[in-house]
Amino acid sequence: KEVNISNLAGVPSVVYGILGLAIFVRFFGLDRSLLAGSLTMSLLILPVIIISSREALRAIPQSIRFGSLALGATTWQTIWHHVLPPAIPGILTGVILAMSRAIGETAPLIMIGALTYVAFLPETPMDPFTTLPIQIFNWASRPQEAFQEVAAAGIIVLLVSVLNKPLAFPALTLANARP
Repeated sequence: KEVNISNLAGVPSVVYGILGLAIFVRFFGLDRSLLAGSLTMSLLILPVIIISSREALRAIPQSIRFGSLALGATTWQTIWHHVLPPAIPGILTGVILAMSRAIGETAPLIMIGALTYVAFLPETPMDPFTTLPIQIFNWASRPQEAFQEVAAAGIIVLLVSVLNKPLAFPALTLANARP
């Protein structure tokens, strides 16, 4: 099991796009919708979250678990009060890394058929969509100055969203997980 999850974390994002196209768009008939894109990106980030969560939970010494159980706590109380609190920084680190990867990925969404230009906001999960990098490219390629300004604003939003994760949570690293 562990080898399989590790292998999935190293799979190129285009392969996840092909998988999303085959399963969500074609098999389940979700077409080129926001829901199909969301499910595809969920598959992309899931292995990273699983691996980091597993390592964060393994970093908690068995002695803490055994001590809690020896003092009469139930298994659920041991997990909830003694294992999860020190493991949360490591788990959140994995979530932040996975979300940063998802924000920067465009290839899987292009594979499932993200539109190249959208002049409207999706209102339901079944509406068509595009990715921010594609939208920025389209805005930047238009000759009107207003589109250039919107492209610059989109670039700033993308940069802030990617760079803000490590800046907002500097203490959330696997090295800071308490043993």
